[in-house]
Amino acid sequence: KAVMSIGGAALMAIGRGTGETRAVDAARAAISSPLLDVSISGARGVLFNITAGPDLSLQEVHEAQEVISKAVDPDANIIFGVVIDPKVSNEVRITLIATGFDVAQPKAQTDRVRTFPGRIPAEAADDLDIPPFLRRSQNLR
Repeated sequence: KAVMSIGGAALMAIGRGTGETRAVDAARAAISSPLLDVSISGARGVLFNITAGPDLSLQEVHEAQEVISKAVDPDANIIFGVVIDPKVSNEVRITLIATGFDVAQPKAQTDRVRTFPGRIPAEAADDLDIPPFLRRSQNLR
């Protein structure tokens, strides 16, 4: 509730990591998820959960937390939790929710402005009784 009440845009991401640097890899995957079309930089509220097996070390938790905290606002409210799942081995999963940042709005499309001449030339005025498709074929001759 503390993170979601900050307001602004919100996003959710998931990252996975395996091997020696699994926690850092999972954190990096979560903050740079290909599903995100925006960056989490500037987020003022972050909630993330680490799921791993009993072999997860406190050092790995700290490393993942550092990767995420460096990617968000320095004064962000960061809340995290850890779940030890005995069924998970040699893998770290991070689920992240970030809120309180302003998403860059897509650039507004400029309206196409059509300009029309103030007056129609006299020679063209005579052609207005002829449908455009016929005028075009006459111009091609």
